[in-house]
Amino acid sequence: MTAPEDEFHILRNRAEHWRLKGSAYFITWRVLEGTNDLSDRERDVVKETIKHFHDERYRLYALVVMNDHVHVIVQPLGDHELSKIIQGWKSYTANRLQREHGRQGAVWQKDYPDRIIRGEDDLYEKANYIINNPLKRWPDRQDYPWVEWFAL
Repeated sequence: MTAPEDEFHILRNRAEHWRLKGSAYFITWRVLEGTNDLSDRERDVVKETIKHFHDERYRLYALVVMNDHVHVIVQPLGDHELSKIIQGWKSYTANRLQREHGRQGAVWQKDYPDRIIRGEDDLYEKANYIINNPLKRWPDRQDYPWVEWFAL
């Protein structure tokens, strides 16, 4: 999950994004404030999109698509850049949600917080957070189809 420190760099956008080649990241992005929450069918689109290049461009560890935000633990593979992966997810889903579900304008907030996973304990902690996120919001809902974890 980690690589030599000489492969570390920082990107600056609205927020600071630390990158360490070979690392996994905990990512969160939100629906643009003032827009409608994601419907069930829209959550299907987002989940399907995130999973599309699993084990090709990136390795997924866990994901959840909530009604107003998304959490993912992802590790870019090869020369694929995390920022391009996330940009692809957000752009593709926004276009599909606009085209197929009648959304107007921007769907997602522009930036996103990310955090380098710092070892196995951190990975399990964040994966548990993701997996249990729907139960925290909807404690009576036992079946939540927009959460998934992959072999850790």
